[in-house]
Parts: sequence; C-alpha cells; structure tokens
Amino acid sequence: MKYFIRSFLYTFLMLFLISLISFGAIHLAPNSFMGGELNPNMTPESIAQLRAIYGLDKPLLQQYMDWIVNLLTLNFGISFVSGAQVSDVVADRLPVTLWMNAVALVVTFVISLWMGIKGAMSYGQKTDKVLNQISLLSFAMPSYYLALVAMMVLSVTLGWFPIAGMHSLEPPEGIGYYLDMAWHLTLPIAVMIFVGIGSLALYIRSLVIEILKSDYIYFARARGIDERKIIRYYILPNLLPPIVTMLGLSLPGLIGGSVILESIFGIEGMGQLFYLSAMSRDYPVIMGILMMSAFLTLIGNQIADAVLLKLNPFVRR
Repeated sequence: MKYFIRSFLYTFLMLFLISLISFGAIHLAPNSFMGGELNPNMTPESIAQLRAIYGLDKPLLQQYMDWIVNLLTLNFGISFVSGAQVSDVVADRLPVTLWMNAVALVVTFVISLWMGIKGAMSYGQKTDKVLNQISLLSFAMPSYYLALVAMMVLSVTLGWFPIAGMHSLEPPEGIGYYLDMAWHLTLPIAVMIFVGIGSLALYIRSLVIEILKSDYIYFARARGIDERKIIRYYILPNLLPPIVTMLGLSLPGLIGGSVILESIFGIEGMGQLFYLSAMSRDYPVIMGILMMSAFLTLIGNQIADAVLLKLNPFVRR
C-alpha cells in the first residue's frame, strides 16, 4: 500500500509539473492562432472577440487554473481550428493510430527478441554478423527516408501499395472496406517495424551475451541441457525485467503515433493531428495530446515497476 500511495503521489506531482511547463512553453511560442499572424485578414475586433470566447483575454495564471479545473473533469477544451471538442477530435483519430502502433509494437518486439537471442547464441558466426548488420542498418535508417524510398519503389514504380491515404472504398461497411484499409496501412506499418527492430535487437543481443557469461549457463550446458531449454528456462526469465520496462515506455507511442510517418503517408491519425495542430497553433489540441502522452508515460512506468516487483525478487528486497 505504501508503494502504491508513493507511486500515486509521484504521478500526480509529475503531471502537475509537466502541465505547468507545457502550458508556459505553449503560450510563449510565437505566432499565436489568435494573434493574426497566421491569418492576416483577421481584424482586431474579430481577434478580440475570439480571445474573449476562448478565455485568452484573462491573465495567464487564471487561464492555467481554468484549464486545470477542466482537465480534472476530462474536458480538454475546444479546438481553435474545427470548433469541436478536443476529446471528440482525438476519439476520431485515435483508433487508426492505436491499431497501427499496437501491431507494429508486437511484431517489432517478437522480431527483435528472435534476432537478439539468435545473434547472441551464434556469437561471432555468420548468422550473428548478418543479423548484426541488419540491426545496424535499421538503427541508422531515418524513418522518413525509408518511407519515401518505399513509397517511390513499392507504390509509384511497382504499384503494389497505395501512395497515401487510408482507404479507397466507400462507404465504410463490409469486410472489403477493412481489407482495403489494411492494404493501405501495410506499408507504413512495415516501415515502423523495420526502423524499430534495430536498437531493440542490439539491446537484447547485448543482454543475452551477458547472460550467457553467467555461471548457471555454464553449469546448465555442462549438465547437457538442450539449447532450447536454456533459452526458455534460463535466458527468457532474465530478459523479462528489461523487456517489461521497455514495453511500459512504449505505451505512449500507441496513442501519440508517428508524426513523420503519418504525415508522409497521409494517415489521419494522432501523429498527423499533432503536426497539423502545431502548425496552426491549436493550443487545446496540442495540450490535450501532450497531457495524454505524459499520463501514459507515467502510468507505463508505474505498471512496469509493479510487474517487476512480481518478476524480480531482488527488486522487492
């Protein structure tokens, strides 16, 4: 109980500090949506009217307090651009980002786990060198560059995948519509998987190499235990704590999405929403996404720590 109370207080304090810093940084940014810089046709009267409607004519401290009160009731405000509730805008964009990143996250972890263990078990051999080069290529490859190359080769030249967008069929009904959407999302998900496996595979490989140097691995091999059993009963249990930690840190990515890839492929997800909101200075949407990402980051850390208490007895001590 002490642990959970301490975790709750830590999460609450961090959310307060993040909200304070984010709110101040957003309002210090130049070219405000209500300042007329983005739309020179706005008259001073219309600017003053809009500022009064959205409460931007109040002192900055009063604006922050009002925003915090609304945030406690899950009211993220009204979008400057669309005039809709921020929660409705986010709910409209969230499903596609959630599914894309969930699929990419699961496949990335599975492939990285296999590559890391396989490379470490065949350390110094040809298999390890090939997997290591693939991991280094993935680690060094910028996502936007790979996305553009894949789009040029697979979409423009070969015509295997759509260039951009989420679907070509209307109306949104029937299994054909969802198969068409899956076809549109295959290429961006593949790019997300490839650029994500590199660092994780190298990290898992280094962990497994250290585990293989342990005394209990030497004793297990001296007893003639099969390599598959060594991986299952000796290596994987020792890999669980760092993997759980990384899964907890990956939780915000399920909601935040990829700003670059969603913008390149024209996917109407959370990443593209954040980019468009930043370009148009849509403060309520930006702050809503920032706070949701911060909350998920903190919750992911707390969940990972709670799971580690069960997995690792040394952490409990």
